[in-house]
Amino acid sequence: MKVEEKEAFVLLRGEKAHNLNELINKLEKSPDDVFLYHITHEKNDFYNWIRDVLKLSELAERVKNINDKTPFLDELKKWQEEKSFVRKLLRMAKKISVHKKVIGGLKKAGTVIQLSDGSVGSVNAKKNDEKNDLPTTTPEPVIPPVETITLGIQGFDQLILKGIPKGSSILLCGGPGSGKTTFALQTVRHGTENGENCLYLTFEESVENLKRHMIDYGFNPDEAINSGKLIIKKVDPFDLSRSVEALLARATGELMIEINEIEGIIPKDFKPVRIILDSLSAVSAAFAGKEEGYRIYVEQLFNLFQRTGATSFLISEIEQSTEKYSRSGIEEFLADAVIVFYNIRRDNERVSAVEIIKIRGTPFQKKVVPFKILDQKGIVVYPQEGVF
Repeated sequence: MKVEEKEAFVLLRGEKAHNLNELINKLEKSPDDVFLYHITHEKNDFYNWIRDVLKLSELAERVKNINDKTPFLDELKKWQEEKSFVRKLLRMAKKISVHKKVIGGLKKAGTVIQLSDGSVGSVNAKKNDEKNDLPTTTPEPVIPPVETITLGIQGFDQLILKGIPKGSSILLCGGPGSGKTTFALQTVRHGTENGENCLYLTFEESVENLKRHMIDYGFNPDEAINSGKLIIKKVDPFDLSRSVEALLARATGELMIEINEIEGIIPKDFKPVRIILDSLSAVSAAFAGKEEGYRIYVEQLFNLFQRTGATSFLISEIEQSTEKYSRSGIEEFLADAVIVFYNIRRDNERVSAVEIIKIRGTPFQKKVVPFKILDQKGIVVYPQEGVF
């Protein structure tokens, strides 16, 4: 993004920056006093320009309290790397998806064959050559409909027109006690009651405490566990952190590395349809001061869940007032859906509310709606009511 001349950032000595790249280049060549001129106790020119002109409010918050040039530039570069990685990932996924759908549709229509060298050839074209007939028109590729799931939350599923595409990764965000875990437990209940295998990975709460919560909401976890439909697995995030750091030390700076420990969090011979990860906040705490390790772990985690084909729910604890839905900022870009839970103060009481920020591949209602947590029932959402 390059802004117009009148909106360019003007440095102390008159140099102008029209985008983030130019700002980084100019600051790298400038002495520290130029940087410090724009950040004082009374003002922060960089924060204001990034937020108000570039419209990058998330990045602005990340650099807001950085008062030294080197870490400030490091954060800007890190942001660019994250965005570049996400763009490449999305482009790659789109190409693969389009290729598979087109070839699959042609095969189904009987118009392609798989040759010995792995390439694709036309059956109709081959027949036409033999008969010297005029070539026939290739039919439109058949794209299969997207398979969707419901979450089993009373009132919430009504906010989504066609259901959530199966295999999506869903970020559940909110402050402490906002209803994230209850929401996750209910979707597990819905899944097991419909014959689905569900895996609950807990990084904080004990297995016994989670089972007690399930019983409070009218769910018999032991019955689902004994039938082989539910596994609740306690994972130590610090063990993961140490393993990842050891691998990074041998990775010679490569961004994408294979982490066997990630594969190991899914029990062998168990194919889950729904996966809950509770929570990313606990994982990030184990990576304190090890940002690169955490970022690589999260990227590999999303890749793993995508490969399994399971619909995954990743819980992220955030501050009530923030517009950032995860620790590093990359999680909400990798996720297919983001759902936010609120505790909104209204007069002398607080109202529980939920909002869908995004869902890829399906229309949904964009509004904040209230909900209640009822005994032996769990969350009940009121989609026709307003909060404000």
